[in-house]
Amino acid sequence: MKVVVIGGGAAGFFAAIAAKENHPTAEVIILEKSQKLLAKVKVSGGGRCNVTNGCTSIPELCKAYPRGGKQLKKPFHIFNTKHAYEWFEARGVPLLVQDDGCVFPVSQDSQSIIDCLMNETKRLGISVRTGSGVSAIRQMNSQFELRFIQELPSTYVCDKIIVATGGSPKRQGLQWLEDLGHKIEDPVPSLFTFNMPGESVRELMGIVVENAMVNIQGTKLKSSGPLLITHWGMSGPAILVLSSFGARILSELDYRFKTQVNWIGEGNNEIAMNGLKMIIEDYPNKILANHRAYDLPDRLWNYLLERADLSPRKKWSELGKKGLNKLTAILTNDIYDVSGKTTFKEEFVTCGGVSLQDISMSTMQSKVVPNLYFTGEVMDIDAITGGYNFQGAWTTAFIAGKLG
Repeated sequence: MKVVVIGGGAAGFFAAIAAKENHPTAEVIILEKSQKLLAKVKVSGGGRCNVTNGCTSIPELCKAYPRGGKQLKKPFHIFNTKHAYEWFEARGVPLLVQDDGCVFPVSQDSQSIIDCLMNETKRLGISVRTGSGVSAIRQMNSQFELRFIQELPSTYVCDKIIVATGGSPKRQGLQWLEDLGHKIEDPVPSLFTFNMPGESVRELMGIVVENAMVNIQGTKLKSSGPLLITHWGMSGPAILVLSSFGARILSELDYRFKTQVNWIGEGNNEIAMNGLKMIIEDYPNKILANHRAYDLPDRLWNYLLERADLSPRKKWSELGKKGLNKLTAILTNDIYDVSGKTTFKEEFVTCGGVSLQDISMSTMQSKVVPNLYFTGEVMDIDAITGGYNFQGAWTTAFIAGKLG
């Protein structure tokens, strides 16, 4: 039996390893169109590789996937974060779980994961060929003929195919799979940060607010968590979660919208205002600049006072009802214009791909083309940041590799 894995990324390598372990006599080959293998693994997590997440509750795990969460429930029972953790540790890669749940190699170097996957393919006798982009797949009775973008060899015949090509930024990149009869969900970017070219908040770059609440005006999109101010706008988990769950909506808005920021993580305005009233009672003679509310970073606090048109030299007792209302409003409902997006670090993630309607999630086999399997982001599966996208790759690859 000849098995071809198309794509030399995380999902491709994991699927090839699983296929060879499940079918030791099979000839397994990985075909990668570029000259680089495991490129995304290399840059993930700032070069440290956020290999999975420490979440062990399957219902909670599924919530991290805006697309595919419901369909991944059964696959996660077969291979989940716990299994992935054990898989790498058993192959000589000690891992650690951070306080935020992200899992990294103890080495803090993505090369540890790359070396592990490369060593396993070598040990199992899996062939790896770069510069081999597949342009088309033709069905021939019970086999497949692969056509290549490059000239030599022009074709290759095999019995089973696992497609692990990753997300495509444009629909045309998935045309060859659509030509086989698969439904394609339009790809749009997911996991991106917000550009705010006209907003002065960018001057506060580097500031992190640990418990912000963010929502998009005119939509039901909202999230909470750490927010990072950058030199182009806003990032951090609170923004990235919004971009992930709102991928299609924000694409339709052409990435031009207003975002509302609650800097103090308190959605009840009355409670927020009472917190300020307590400061007035306890520290009436302190000036605003010297007594920050809600432990906000100093530079941000002064910036917000300016936005609320309040003098930092004013005493808390001099705030008055009007000043109190202004300050409460700016802390709980600060509005910024977003105009554009920036890819989060070098982690390119897309929403969209081969429709899950066309895939049997118990085997990852195509319902349209027998003996053709899918794994990873080429499917309409994507997740928020935190190691979940890699876990989606490991889970679907492990199951696809059974060739069931």
